Amino acid sequence: MELNFQERLPELHDWATILFAIAFILIAVNRNVFTNRFFEFSNLAFSDKYLKIYKDGNSITNSFTISMFIVQLISFTFFLQLFISQFQNLKKNDGVLYIQVFSFLTVFILSKYLIDKIISTTFHIEEFAEKFNLFKVSYRTYFGFLLLPINMILYYNNIEIKWIYIFLAVLLFLFNLLSYAITLKKHQNLLTRKMFYFILYLCTLEIAPYYFIYYWVTKN
Repeated sequence: MELNFQERLPELHDWATILFAIAFILIAVNRNVFTNRFFEFSNLAFSDKYLKIYKDGNSITNSFTISMFIVQLISFTFFLQLFISQFQNLKKNDGVLYIQVFSFLTVFILSKYLIDKIISTTFHIEEFAEKFNLFKVSYRTYFGFLLLPINMILYYNNIEIKWIYIFLAVLLFLFNLLSYAITLKKHQNLLTRKMFYFILYLCTLEIAPYYFIYYWVTKN
């Protein structure tokens, strides 16, 4: 009797499970520690009360915002990895790819934030920049918060329907545009006084980085 041995390499999901657990633990802690704030944040799609209450400059650096920002990074990185795996024939459980995407996303956002601080100080629009960043961070964190359970469903199930990923990507883009529109509308009085600096600020930080990323992705 001839025995044929075949190596079986099980797919490891442990790292993903740990990251999902960390994200939900952070959400649970925030829900219990910052009960009122979390309640207002969870209703951000239906009410802007959260943005009216927590609109001071310190809100962007407090523990609630930072911890929810970590949840946002975990969620967006999972979505980008799932999106890439669908259209580039890569494994969705590739831990190295996740680290690469997470590192790129973190460096991109933090670098953009630091450059934002420098430019806003140079143009003397710190007040607007702080409020603008707070609005953007709040809405993007909220979308990442909603996207997290969807990422879990897509990750742990073999759903190879590309239009779902395209729909979510378009929804993310439209959600971004909506957050910009709401922010600009709420600060239109401030913008009219410093329109020239705002245009430079917008082109430098909100258009050029995404154009270069698009150019790099399409060329590579």
